[in-house]
Parts: sequence; structure tokens; C-alpha cells
Amino acid sequence: MKNYRIAVLKGDGIGPEIVNEAIKVLNVTAEKCGFTVEYDEALLGGCAIDATGVPLPDETIAKCKAADSTLLGAVGGPKWDSMPGNLRPEKGLLGIRAALGLFANLRPARIFEPLRDASPLRADIIGGSLDIMVVRELTGGIYFGERGRLEENGVKAAYDTEKYSVPEIERIARIAFDLAMKRGKKVCSVDKANVLESSRLWRETVTEIAKDYPEVELSYMYVDNCAMQLVRNPSQFDVILTSNIFGDILSDEASMISGSIGMLASASLGETGAGLYEPIHGSAPDIAGQNISNPLATILSVAMMLKYSLGQPEASDMIEKAVAEVLNEVRTPDIYVEGFRKVSCSEMGDAVCERIKLY
Repeated sequence: MKNYRIAVLKGDGIGPEIVNEAIKVLNVTAEKCGFTVEYDEALLGGCAIDATGVPLPDETIAKCKAADSTLLGAVGGPKWDSMPGNLRPEKGLLGIRAALGLFANLRPARIFEPLRDASPLRADIIGGSLDIMVVRELTGGIYFGERGRLEENGVKAAYDTEKYSVPEIERIARIAFDLAMKRGKKVCSVDKANVLESSRLWRETVTEIAKDYPEVELSYMYVDNCAMQLVRNPSQFDVILTSNIFGDILSDEASMISGSIGMLASASLGETGAGLYEPIHGSAPDIAGQNISNPLATILSVAMMLKYSLGQPEASDMIEKAVAEVLNEVRTPDIYVEGFRKVSCSEMGDAVCERIKLY
């Protein structure tokens, strides 16, 4: 029987409660599909600062490197907002991505049929179905470039540098094209090549990589136009390939098309396949501890883990199917509408588990 070791970083705010439900679903799925899972908890973010003084302890890095994959809840909160930049909870998140060499962030934006009415877009704009994969470069660009402050002629100034190398662009482009080959065989590369030199290099490099994928239709779009097209005609997109900062913004926009940020999972992948999986929403400290958060994004992150890191596609499909079916009956407060049964975070986890047991 195959056994997997998962590093668990519950984090802050609602992180512990949503991760607990995801683990519950993973355990039921493992039993159903004939494999086992071991968990190794570690600290990241604000809880790590409180316990150790730093957002990313060395022990956490070691546990994640030793695991087959990592499951993360959420980090941050107002309690740590006054901390200096190098000691904020978010610094731990950037640090663990870098430590594990996770350069590709996959953020699917899809609408589950029961949630079509929850989307802020009209039904005629959404079309028959919506399933977009945003592939975001994760360890380069302006978030990791040279930065600083200076004084020019007595005036304070600050700078952040957007920089990409050809190898960085090549490896993220191949991730996007490989995914497109398994989907709709369309890649839209998003940049700002009319203004930025880094974007011109990005476009040139993606064009070269595309030659190795003749079956994939490659298009280009400026980031401002892409932001508009996502709300004007989102069904035109299959795989969106873009840089760190553009991907950060566009994936959040795409996520809202689905009706709730509480439904969106993500995967961060590197060369080894041992990725990090997390919901794209924040720690929501205002509702932490109330058992009313939506665990489905974290549960769907587990489904992505099973598909991309653990080699269990049938188990992944089982979870996604269960989520789609329970949404016909129950809703957490963030996606509740009249006619459904309102449930707590833990009750939603239970509902998904019970559905999986029926398969």
C-alpha cells in the first residue's frame, strides 16, 4: 500500500479549521482509494513568529523538504501588521516557496454548475462553462528583484526592480504549454511588451518555447486588456501564462468569476513535483474560530495535490466530484442562498466525506 508524507502548515486565522477539514477529506479518500497518509505539522506565518520569533523557522523548511508534498492554510493578520517587512507573516510564505524551489503557481478558476448564479457575471457572459488555468511565475520578477529607498535632491524615493532571465521564463512557459496539451490546447501569454523590456524578453522567449508545441495555439495579450477580457469574455481563455505580479492580480480577478474566493484552490510546483497546495484566500481573522469559514478551496487544493504531486488522479477526481454534488444541497455562509441548507465549516467537510464514502 502506497504511503505519502504530507507537511502540514495550518498557519493563522481560519487556517487551522480549513486545513482540518481538508485532512479529514483526504483521509476518507485515501481509505477509499487504497493508500495511506502521514502528517507532519510545522509552523509558518504569524503563529511561527509568536512561537519562534521568525515567520519561517528552519525546522519548517526541513519538514517540507522531507515531505512528498505540503498543505498550507493561510497566513497573516492584523496582529502582525506592525512587524518590519522581513518579519511579517507573508515573508514566511515567500520564503517557503523559494526554499522549495516552487516557481510555478497554478490557479484554476472554474464555475461549479450549482454556483453559476453566484458569479457576478451575467450568464450570457459566462457562456456554457468556464474553466481557466492561470499559470503564474512565482519566484522571479518584481517581488524578488532588487529594491530599496534613496534620496534624490532631498526627495525620498523607492524602487522595485522587475527582472527575468531566459531560463526563468522557459521553465514556466513549459509548465503552461504542458498543461494546455492536457486541456484545450490554448495558451495566452500576458505581458506589457509595449512598455517593459522584461516583457519583451518574456514574449520572445515564450515564442521560442511555443515552437516545441505545434498543437498549442499561442496568443498574446497586454495585461490591461486581459483584465478587461476576463470580465468581458472569460470563456475565450484556456491557459493564461504570465509573470509574478501580473499573475497575482489576474488570478484574483479570475477567481471572483467563480462566485466566491472561498472556492479557489492553488498549486505551487517546482522541479521535483513535491508542491505546496493552498487556498488563494487569506486568513480571514474576523471569522476565525467561529466555524463558519468555507473549507472547499482547501479541500480542492488537496484534490490538486493528489493530481499533480501524489500521482492519484482518480482520488483527485473523486474529491472534485463530491464537492460539485454537495453544493447541490449545502452551503457555507459565504455562498449561501435561499433553498439550500446552511452549514458550518466542519459540517461542509463532513458532507464531502459522506459523499466520497458512497462512491
